[in-house]
Amino acid sequence: MLTLTGVLGDPVGHSRSPAIHNAAFEALGLEWRYVKLPVAADLFAETVRALPASGYRGANVTIPHKEAALALADHVGDAARTIGAANTLTFGDGAIHADNTDAAGLLAALPVTPQGMRALVLGAGGAGRAAAWALRQAGADVTVWNRTAERARALARELGVAAVEVPDPAELVVNATSVGLRPGDSIEELPLAALDPPELAVELVYGDHETPFAAWAAAGGVEVVEGLEVLIRQGALSFEHWTGREPPVDVMRRAARASSRT
Repeated sequence: MLTLTGVLGDPVGHSRSPAIHNAAFEALGLEWRYVKLPVAADLFAETVRALPASGYRGANVTIPHKEAALALADHVGDAARTIGAANTLTFGDGAIHADNTDAAGLLAALPVTPQGMRALVLGAGGAGRAAAWALRQAGADVTVWNRTAERARALARELGVAAVEVPDPAELVVNATSVGLRPGDSIEELPLAALDPPELAVELVYGDHETPFAAWAAAGGVEVVEGLEVLIRQGALSFEHWTGREPPVDVMRRAARASSRT
């Protein structure tokens, strides 16, 4: 019997997760399938509750539903509870289990430990919350900027980091906003004009085009961790949650890279 998984979001048309997970399922000989599940915010809870009866074992959650995913879960993992957002749902025993693999996936994708670094997170949504929490847990000095300043301040109070209205120089900058998700997005939407290039930049957005943030970082000679690598790493952790199997990360990476060329 085919077991289903998928990604819930709005939009999800750009998602590489189906290619990544379906390659992993095939590599391990599992009769599983991963699909895109576009869903508007007003239908999110209803859709999620219907998935288990439709053969779904789990689902990833992306923009803009990560906080809503946490709210409807019956059981919540420690990371998701503390961060206040969930990106991985697992269905079993008649219950919805929520976890957050974004945080651990981000840290796994970094080429260096962020301990002792000054880190700036752009964005205070679900991805920003996970990034801020992960970096703080890893020993970084974290500040958060958001277009809506009060949202950044609320995140800072909850997670024990600092909020800024005008970003200070940082050694590590993470773009956890949606800027770059659309081809017409501009770097002017982010407060980077007066900021010196960091040592390391992490772009959580990925797609078929270079994002404004990645272009800004590359122009400054900055090493860029691509959103695709972060996706692979958090996806591998979700895969393990659902299947209980060791994820074939190299297979998942090759599938992700191949999907970007099609």
